[in-house]
Amino acid sequence: MSPDIESIRSQFPILGQTVYNKPLVYLDNGATTQKPQSVIDAVADVYVRCNSNIHRGVHRLSNICTEAFEEARRAVARHINAACAHEVIFTRGTTESINLAAFSFGESFCAQGDEIVITAMEHHSNIVPWQMLCERKGMKLRVAPIDANGDLDLEALGRLLNGRTRLVAVAHVSNVMGTVNPVARIVAMAHAAGIPVLVDAAQSAPHLPIDVQALDCDFMAFSGHKMYAPNGIGVLYGKESWLDRMKPYQGGGEMIEKVTFERTTYNVLPFKFEAGTPDYVAAIGLHRAIDFIGSIGLDAIAAHEHRLARAAIERLTAIDGLRLIGTPAQRAGVVSFVIDGIHPYDIGLLLDKMGIAVRTGHHCAEPLIDHFGIAGTVRASFAVYNTMAEVDALAAGVRRVAEMMK
Repeated sequence: MSPDIESIRSQFPILGQTVYNKPLVYLDNGATTQKPQSVIDAVADVYVRCNSNIHRGVHRLSNICTEAFEEARRAVARHINAACAHEVIFTRGTTESINLAAFSFGESFCAQGDEIVITAMEHHSNIVPWQMLCERKGMKLRVAPIDANGDLDLEALGRLLNGRTRLVAVAHVSNVMGTVNPVARIVAMAHAAGIPVLVDAAQSAPHLPIDVQALDCDFMAFSGHKMYAPNGIGVLYGKESWLDRMKPYQGGGEMIEKVTFERTTYNVLPFKFEAGTPDYVAAIGLHRAIDFIGSIGLDAIAAHEHRLARAAIERLTAIDGLRLIGTPAQRAGVVSFVIDGIHPYDIGLLLDKMGIAVRTGHHCAEPLIDHFGIAGTVRASFAVYNTMAEVDALAAGVRRVAEMMK
């Protein structure tokens, strides 16, 4: 059953505005999503009704916020089907989650001469932390290639796995091409060689059903702000068997069991990895965002966004000189393109004057953009509140830009 898009849109106050006297067409959801009123209200409610630092207080306000924060953790665990809530670690976002994993896993399990395997389609956040680990430890970063369509070369990835490989880190969905990687198959390949896998789910957690136990991934990272939640909250999921043995990423309050000047012992999971005061307000907002997603259903969301992407591709590819970047076998709601002779930045600026918000540039995936030999792309990324009329507006806007810039 298709979701009631007009009813959904009515829950997002920002979508009712105009830009340059044109109705806002917001197609930059891969960068960040807008927030429903329920999330906005949840954040405001904390500050109005019960704001107080969590866990360490004994008074009522602290207890209210603590319970709401931990219920948010349980909601995340249910959302991804984690085996237990303490496998969910709250961070500031996908970037911090991957940095946490790279540092703590690297310090605990990696040594000189070891290798990390990533893919050619990774976001900088799933490249740079592993480069830093390799530099720190004297390790090597290996990169699995993609084919001309933007699909991962699984055979080549398999050939990279060896006795020195300590971890495979892979995007579930490419933030540039929308490629949906066969994560379950990749995990099975890696596990057959005794190698754990981290999944960057920044572009999949808001759009596709996820079951970490079915996938059997060892780690997963994603952000709240890309799934209708506030900024500044993210998640690192990790199997308890790994997290228990990993060293903490940061030191300070909450992650300690006991501190003396001679030594410190660390708290239990998940608190061992949550130093300092967490953004409990954003975590509570994330819970409301998960409720919002659940009220629609990820299967329905994925199907709707797929229809929009398919229609966008059909309309855009009819424009002379336009070329898609990436034509993967399985695609999420992301469409990137270039137009011969027109810089992506100019396209984005002109579309903005028509009220259409898209993303331009390298999308924090410079190696992938270099692979295609281009300066950047124009990217339209869809969310559940987008409509077919907005797809038509995008296509008409791009056609107008192409004609203006001839």
